[in-house]
Amino acid sequence: MKKIKQLALGTALALSLGATGFSLPAAAQDTNYVPLLTYRTGPFAASGIEIANGMRDYLVMLNERDGGIGGVKLDIEECETGYNAQKGVECYEATKGKGALVYNPYSTGITLQLIPKAGVDKIPVLSMGYGLSAAAVGEVFPWIFNVPDTYWDGASVVVKYIGEQEGGLENLQGKKIGYIFLDAGYGREPIPLLEQLADKYGFELLQYPVPGKEMQNQSSQWLNVRRDRPDYMVMWGWGAMNPTAIKEAVKTRFPMDKFIGVWWSAGEADAAAGGQAAAGYKALNFSGVGSDFPAIQDIKTYVVDANKSQTDPESIGGTIYNRGVLNSVIVAEGIRTAQQLTGKQVITGEDMRMGLEALDLTEERLAELGLSGFAHPMKVTCEDHSGSNPVFIQEWDGEKFVKVTDWIEPMTDVVRPLLVEAAQEYAEKNAPWPKRTEPCPNN
Repeated sequence: MKKIKQLALGTALALSLGATGFSLPAAAQDTNYVPLLTYRTGPFAASGIEIANGMRDYLVMLNERDGGIGGVKLDIEECETGYNAQKGVECYEATKGKGALVYNPYSTGITLQLIPKAGVDKIPVLSMGYGLSAAAVGEVFPWIFNVPDTYWDGASVVVKYIGEQEGGLENLQGKKIGYIFLDAGYGREPIPLLEQLADKYGFELLQYPVPGKEMQNQSSQWLNVRRDRPDYMVMWGWGAMNPTAIKEAVKTRFPMDKFIGVWWSAGEADAAAGGQAAAGYKALNFSGVGSDFPAIQDIKTYVVDANKSQTDPESIGGTIYNRGVLNSVIVAEGIRTAQQLTGKQVITGEDMRMGLEALDLTEERLAELGLSGFAHPMKVTCEDHSGSNPVFIQEWDGEKFVKVTDWIEPMTDVVRPLLVEAAQEYAEKNAPWPKRTEPCPNN
């Protein structure tokens, strides 16, 4: 019922406010403008609403509690994309001239469209844990950031974890790992890495694509899963695909403790669709779960309780909501770092790129923000725009997600050379791709 209420609220607001959403406060010369490309309507709205709320609430909280960042308020404007690449580009074009500091597409398809534009318009793109994995290579993509992890990092952690369950990666020889994925840029992105790891460790990769229009009808895919009998299943889903897959897995009696989702398949509503029978389902995560963080409580006090949010209070602290919060933490710290580097309070997209490239979110800084333990410390450099940071695995106990592993390091020795190779291939295919000319901040 809660999800239905949120979806209805998001839809009503989108219809009443129009395609460009809303802005707080009004654009002015003494504000820093942060457009949010969100989708509160459409087939991915159930997940998109939580992301949008988490992103917006944290930024609004900074305005209400601190007067913004560095003495300057944030001008926050949503633009509805419906998770559609064309609409995402339209939102970008409609807002970039307002002094946009950074774009958060929340769609791999939109991100791929914006990558060639970012360097021309000199506005960075933050695709936090999604988008083009090769964009982690800062020498080739100085304007694109996918901190704290790429999809290839996530895929390597899943394989590493499965290997641990089998007593070592060498024991993956002859195993079958199923991969069910949204058949779009998002779901196809990790396949090259998974195929490389399948060759390296000798397991068979079985692919089960789910067309966007068939997210809520996966009976044929799961009939094939039942036929193929994979030892493990890995899911790269989003929106309505996730709860449908979990219900189908329960229905086909697939062992839930051998079903692992990426960090975008980690929502409480996703797992709850399978009820108690979904207990054992696992998912990657790199952001905090729960509301027991001072900063989250400040969001509740200054924004939600003050009726300055669209968030259902019951959803505060959920995995996907908190993911949106972390996204805005990175944005806010990028702004703060840019202010320190430039000595300016009101910054530009070029300044923001420098701030993101000098981002150093330490344990101490997380504690100062009221987010101790909310994320792993992360650092961005000129060379590495991702950081390949550790992630953990959470497990559904039938009612909630519980953290069941320590932080797991990605296979950077395998992934990084492949990222560099993929970045070079991208530049060659899109020749003439501009060589980096942007100076590096003093990291």
